[in-house]
Amino acid sequence: MKVLIATDSFKGCLSSKDAGEAIGRGILKADPGTEVKVVPISDGGEGLTQSLKQLCSEWVEKEVTGPEFKKVTARYGINKDNKLAVIEMAAAAGLPLVKGEKDPKRATTYGVGELIADAISKRIRKFIIGIGGSATNDGGVGMLAALGYRFLDKNGAEILPTPLGIKELADIDITGAHPDLKQCEFTVACDVDIPLCGENGCSKIFAPQKGAGPKDIADMDLWLLHYAELTQKVMPDTDPDYPGSGAAGGMGYALKSYLGATLKPGIEIVISALELEKDIAGADIVITGEGKIDSQTARGKVVSGVSHLARKYGKRVIVFCGSTDVTSDVAGVDEIYAVTPKDMPLEVAMQPDIAIQNIEHTAEWSMGTGSMSFN
Repeated sequence: MKVLIATDSFKGCLSSKDAGEAIGRGILKADPGTEVKVVPISDGGEGLTQSLKQLCSEWVEKEVTGPEFKKVTARYGINKDNKLAVIEMAAAAGLPLVKGEKDPKRATTYGVGELIADAISKRIRKFIIGIGGSATNDGGVGMLAALGYRFLDKNGAEILPTPLGIKELADIDITGAHPDLKQCEFTVACDVDIPLCGENGCSKIFAPQKGAGPKDIADMDLWLLHYAELTQKVMPDTDPDYPGSGAAGGMGYALKSYLGATLKPGIEIVISALELEKDIAGADIVITGEGKIDSQTARGKVVSGVSHLARKYGKRVIVFCGSTDVTSDVAGVDEIYAVTPKDMPLEVAMQPDIAIQNIEHTAEWSMGTGSMSFN
């Protein structure tokens, strides 16, 4: 029997590679004769560069400005022959980089722009950028500021590129943008389709998990709306309601509006680049998963992308996750296994060694010969 394992990362706990390999070990304990192939995969957030490593001929490490304005070392991949770079926004502005108290009002994406500028200096002109896992809600203003765009207050001074800075925004000057941006092509791996502002916008939907309280959410939503209105004065064709504009705290809006980026579900980009369809066609069982199965799972996530493609070939689809709050069936999925014992505290379950153990045990049991069941 051939089993293909293509899971997302278990966010904040395990990489997609580590999670997939743990499932594989559990399966082989139950049936050593199984042919297991693990393909690390991502929907555009953490793990994108790992998923697309075959596109990159070398890796670059660059010291950039982190979300708290402290220096961090970010890594990205390039292929000079193809003039291509693969960048994870999270490498420069991700939530795990926040060491102090989480406060998206004060967080910046400036380091992401520094990575893009560094790649351009290496004659890179094609970019694949994953924008999941951010700590920010600055509408991409930080990233754009690092690329030469100027965001000014009523006195003509440059604002701090954060939501609190956007509060003071009065004018936008696009004349100083990096001249080579016009030669660049940006494809953005975007795993959500929300607008920039409103009840379904980035402040309301994702800022709470980045540390925002109710007043912060309301304030940032108004500030980003003002930013969008000023953007439309210098770029009339921009649309803050375009699906994906609210991704990564508005980074989707900045990339599309200012850099002409194409926003695509990250899972589609990864599946195409990895030629995953061939692996799925040749497998008997397809296993996928993520840290939590919830209402977002069906909206461009790894599980939905892999299961949809597997169904095209009539494959049995099994999902492993840390937990689930979905009470109804997930389209295209035959079985879902939550690996965390019901009586295990979350802080224990999130420890990487414990998570690996839980995954291995569940995978072994799910094959029918294991001795441990969490039901």
